[in-house]
Amino acid sequence: MKKSGPTFAVVLSALSTLGLFGCTHNNTHGKANPIVGAWLVKDSAAPFPYHMYVFNADGTMQQANPDAGDPRTSDSDGKGIWIEDGDRIKGKWMEVAADRATHQFTGRTEISYGIKVDVDTFSGTETVRFYNASGAPSGGPTSPTPIEGKRVTLP
Repeated sequence: MKKSGPTFAVVLSALSTLGLFGCTHNNTHGKANPIVGAWLVKDSAAPFPYHMYVFNADGTMQQANPDAGDPRTSDSDGKGIWIEDGDRIKGKWMEVAADRATHQFTGRTEISYGIKVDVDTFSGTETVRFYNASGAPSGGPTSPTPIEGKRVTLP
């Protein structure tokens, strides 16, 4: 009887090593893009101006802010994408919303942004579009509004 344990270990190691190549989204020089990391973001046009953004090396990102920041609606964490655009980053994230009183789905918000990173800070603008529960536009696009970020670093 053959032992499949060593074969399985070799196959698993090979797949894991190959999987690492997928962690450099559009990255031919092998270094992480300067946007990759966690950021405290100020968006003065939002109902609650402070957010946390996380930009991943694979071109995805997440956004979070306190749910209690908006007294009318409850919105999800945002999920989105980003790409390099010359010396800037452009992307889009989306969140879904519910009415606090009825607990019903009320629509989604889409935020498109363009930012420029300068070591541990970034600045840029965003444009917001709103869609109702049926998917029809219900507001926006807004005029571009400023956003700024500061990288989360160790003390």
